[in-house]
Amino acid sequence: MNKNIIEKLQILADAAKYDVSCASSGVNKKNTGKIGSSQASGICHTWASDGRCVSLLKILLSNDCAYDCEYCVNRLSNDVRRASFTPEEVAELTIEFYRRNYIEGLFLSSAVEKNPNHTMEKIVKTLLILRNQYGFSGYIHVKAIPGADKILIHQAGELADRMSVNIELPTEAGLKLLAPQKTMKKLFLPMDQIKQEIGRSKYELARYRHAKSFVPAGQSTQMIVGATKESDMDMINITDQLYKKFSLKRVYFSAYVPVNQGGNLPAISSTTAPMLREHRLYQADWLLRFYKFKANELLDQSNPNFDKDFDPKMMWALRNIKEFPKEINKVSVNELLRIPGIGMISARRILKQRKIRNITFDDLKKMGVVVKRARFFITCGGKYYGEKNLDPENIKNILNPVPPYEQLSLKI
Repeated sequence: MNKNIIEKLQILADAAKYDVSCASSGVNKKNTGKIGSSQASGICHTWASDGRCVSLLKILLSNDCAYDCEYCVNRLSNDVRRASFTPEEVAELTIEFYRRNYIEGLFLSSAVEKNPNHTMEKIVKTLLILRNQYGFSGYIHVKAIPGADKILIHQAGELADRMSVNIELPTEAGLKLLAPQKTMKKLFLPMDQIKQEIGRSKYELARYRHAKSFVPAGQSTQMIVGATKESDMDMINITDQLYKKFSLKRVYFSAYVPVNQGGNLPAISSTTAPMLREHRLYQADWLLRFYKFKANELLDQSNPNFDKDFDPKMMWALRNIKEFPKEINKVSVNELLRIPGIGMISARRILKQRKIRNITFDDLKKMGVVVKRARFFITCGGKYYGEKNLDPENIKNILNPVPPYEQLSLKI
């Protein structure tokens, strides 16, 4: 491989690792004379709708950004190595990696090089070369650049499988503070266009034989957690609105990594990536998408952030303890899904078993129910197996007891 291409690949694969729309980036390790490439080439994985794990080449088209967002490693004022691929180089690289069986698809993002239209034109040209010149029909996920012309978004949508627009910060105030060149209105425009065109495409595909598909795998977005002072309630409220307004497939959360210094950013010395907070937001996101919770049920003004010790579903149950215990043999599927310790699969098994006979407490563990959590909130055949005192603080102490001893440290 050309040395210039390898150098660009190292720079642009490394720059792409902060985008969490895919699971992971490549890692550097030594090849000790064995077979296989061990270069950090930005290969990551995603999952298809049928559950298959798909390897993707995850790179930026360019990190030469015209914007100066304070949280971003590629910001205009940062002194970092810059590089830009041409569309021909990205297409050739993708095909060469595909032929070597390293990857099955492409995840292509980009900094805003010169202006949105210039960047989007390069993305579209890359897709045209891959689809038409090389006949590549594998999975492709590309970014829609806010501010780009509608026709360019349309062309990209007809060639890509998934598109995403990263809003990065959940509020207009956060954008003004850290990314003043962006506004929510500008970010929402391509998201709305993609939603409208997906709907039109589905309508036409159902009626016309030669209708073209548009972003068949849907659209997604990403938000940074912890770069600004928004609460978890702010994050989860905007997440709920995005799902409802733009029919997103996924909202991804990325724990803030302090790569820059600035008066408006958390200090590098005092900040670690808020991974637990990111984890709680993903749990809440799951409850919104599959368990039919509403954002205002999970958090409110009196509880604006998720608990560090207990997941959002457990905290909701403890705050609504008066609704429990529920009889496992009688409640609806929606009520089952709100009981801590019962997930989608175990709820399905309970419904199936109830058609044959009543469920006993001993059956629950075999069905995948986490009994040590669920027992406080259910009855089986009228029998209760939790504590006599159904008090939230008492349940918390049983599930997560305070350590009897404290580890002391010697300060020198």
